[in-house]
Amino acid sequence: MNAAETPAAALAAQVTDKDPAVGLRAVLELRRLLEELERLHVDNARAQGWSWQNIATALQVSRQSVHEKHAARRKATGLEN
Repeated sequence: MNAAETPAAALAAQVTDKDPAVGLRAVLELRRLLEELERLHVDNARAQGWSWQNIATALQVSRQSVHEKHAARRKATGLEN
């Protein structure tokens, strides 16, 4: 698979489409992808012992906002004590 065939490349092409329906659908998919990537990397950081403050600093958000967004989900899935 070359770079032009990847899902990310397809989304990039759709984002610049002149049809608003295509562009907005691509924006929605990118938003979903970003949320999934954030969950993945927050979980990875916590598994490696990162504090909520360290994660917040890396994401350039407040410790409170990152904790509110991820702590309950992690606890519900058994990832957080």
